[in-house]
This record gives sequence, C-alpha cells and structure tokens, in this order.
Amino acid sequence: MTDASLSRAERQKQQLRAEIIQAAFAEFSARGYHQTGIADIAKRLGIGHGTFYRYFENKRDILEHVINEVSRQIMETLAAENAPGAAGSLAEYREQCRRIGNRFVAVMAENPDMIRMVLFEATSVDAEMTNRIMLLQEFGARITAEYLAHGVKQGFLRADLDAEATSHAVIGLLLGGALRFLYKPDDVEGRERLVEATLRLLIDGVRKDG
Repeated sequence: MTDASLSRAERQKQQLRAEIIQAAFAEFSARGYHQTGIADIAKRLGIGHGTFYRYFENKRDILEHVINEVSRQIMETLAAENAPGAAGSLAEYREQCRRIGNRFVAVMAENPDMIRMVLFEATSVDAEMTNRIMLLQEFGARITAEYLAHGVKQGFLRADLDAEATSHAVIGLLLGGALRFLYKPDDVEGRERLVEATLRLLIDGVRKDG
C-alpha cells in the first residue's frame, strides 16, 4: 500500500507512531533505557499514557519495531542491483558497494539515537534482545560473505580470500565507523570520506591483482 492510497487518518497514525519512536529514542539517549519510563516518553510528546499503549505494548516493543525496521531497510537496500550476485566486474562491484555504503551511512547519520541504543544499550535489556542484536550482526556478516564469495567466483577478488573471516572484519569496521555519527551526525564531508576509505580497504585490499 502506497502513501497516496492511505487515508488521512491512517497517515496521521503512522506519523504519531514514528513520533513516539523518535521521542522514545531521545529519552533513551538522555536517560538510558532502564531509567526511561512510559511517562517520560509521553510527556516529551504531550500525549497521554493511553495514546502510547494504542501503538506499543511497552518500551521494549519499540526496540522490537526498530530492529524489524532496520532489517527491512537492509533487505530493501540489498535487493535488485545491489544483490550479492549482481556485479559482474570489479568496476560494477565498486559502484555497488558505494551505493550500499552511501545508503547505510545516511541512515546512521539521520538516526544517531537509534545507533546509540543498538550499539550500547540494547544488549543490556534482556537475553532475548541481546540475541536479536547478535543475530542481526551475524546476518550482516553472512550477507557480506556472499558478496565476497561472489567476487572470488567471478574472478575480480583474490582466489585465496577467506570470505567468512573477512566478512566479520568488515562488520567490525562498519560498527566502528558508525560511532562517528554519535557525535557528528551532520558531518556530510566526513560521511563521504568514510565511505571512500572503506571502499579502498574493502575492495582494493582484496581485489585480484592485475
């Protein structure tokens, strides 16, 4: 269903839901997850408790929603021309990685509170949430390994490349880069430099010589 086909009431509901999520992450960032109550989130928005509970069961439900949304955005970004098997040459692979990198750093720069929560606090919520975060990272490494393995198969990445181990190194690199946007979310130039530096490490460091 497209935005154009939604009723005005439904669009308003979606807007309020998004505003609740933003308010929650702002409070989580300022107070910490465990110190934030539903009252704090509701007060920031100027809504009642009842309104909050029409959209979310509790504050943990917000985290579930955000992780699901992150997973959805990742899948959308990696579809079609950005799919692991789409590139047929090193040049195509480089441009593919650039598109993906630009998209991801844009999302991170636009949502610094979300990054802070996922990286620093989500694993302290409970064992189930910790497992979800770990699985999300494992998923990222698995997808990255598919890109690398495809490059080896196509002959534009080194034949002796350990795709699995390298994929975990790449995820560590990306998580480290994400920290930059916690204190410099508006640094567009730095964002572009980060993408280019990552491309040099990720591609030029493992491409097939010649």
